[in-house]
Amino acid sequence: MSAKSSEPGKIRIVVVDDHAIIRAGLRAMLGIVPDMEVVGEAATGLEAVDLAEKLKPDVILIDLVMPEMDGIQAIRKIISKQPQAHILVLTTFAGEDKIFPAIQAGAMGYQLKDSSPQDLLDAIREVNRGQASLHPLVARKVLDAVLNPPDRPPTPDPLTHREIEVLRLIAEGLENREIAERLVLSDATVRTHVSNILGKLHLASRTQAALYALREGLASLDE
Repeated sequence: MSAKSSEPGKIRIVVVDDHAIIRAGLRAMLGIVPDMEVVGEAATGLEAVDLAEKLKPDVILIDLVMPEMDGIQAIRKIISKQPQAHILVLTTFAGEDKIFPAIQAGAMGYQLKDSSPQDLLDAIREVNRGQASLHPLVARKVLDAVLNPPDRPPTPDPLTHREIEVLRLIAEGLENREIAERLVLSDATVRTHVSNILGKLHLASRTQAALYALREGLASLDE
């Protein structure tokens, strides 16, 4: 973890990634941009939460897969303490199991590491202004999940109380392991519940399940 004093008028950025070479590359690139500066670095989600609270940067640039605490958990904790924090995900993962939970947790932007330097700089500026910034591939997946819900009605077999609990936690962006810990269940049991939920609701993915929970009032973005 590292930090330095900031210069007036610049976008103050904290870089969070468990790979030192990635952090060094981002620091070098951002260091020559007139309106930006890196004021701190973190290698884990736990460090990111502490540094965000200490520095209150303009933009937090964060990876998702890290030791101690992953990026989604870190985003959730940062937002719980600083609801107005501007968080931009920068990762290699473009799967629905990462995209939607990250956005649900409070990320304002989601860019991939194969983005061009200019696209990343534009995304940082957009997020700093409070605007959403999604990589085109990510934007397509989010829009597809929203605009193409399943065309079959849910099965008449209602969800059990436990399945509703699991569904609400899916909508909060929790992964199976986290759901198992929260509900004191085995990973296998949670996987069974998730499978039953998708089957009963005729849904194809966890993203669609989360959207269903939000649409039906079983969960809210405020949670």
